[in-house]
Amino acid sequence: MTTQDLTATQFNDTIAGNEMVLVDFWASWCGPCRAFAPTFKAASDKHPDVVFAKVDTEAEQELAAAAQIRSIPTLMAFKNGQLLFNQAGALPPAALEDLIQQLKGYEAAEAEVTEV
Repeated sequence: MTTQDLTATQFNDTIAGNEMVLVDFWASWCGPCRAFAPTFKAASDKHPDVVFAKVDTEAEQELAAAAQIRSIPTLMAFKNGQLLFNQAGALPPAALEDLIQQLKGYEAAEAEVTEV
């Protein structure tokens, strides 16, 4: 599956409407962002069941501010609408694959109700 560009108007619907979403916040002038792009693309090809989205922080400055992006690239991972991973810096291919496998295996624990 190819990566998709994500805008502010699509962001919440994309996160809420898909089981697992990885979002790469990047900019064209950012060397580490350009270096990470092929790794992100290769992972998207390997995992068609996961949504791989990219947010251009120059074009989507309000979204980047709302997401509190302080450094790029920043990778966020959501599962069932819940933010589970948020880290600045480019991941090497093995680390990205490990993250994806951990997310696929993650099941949100339901809170137990205890009677008092």
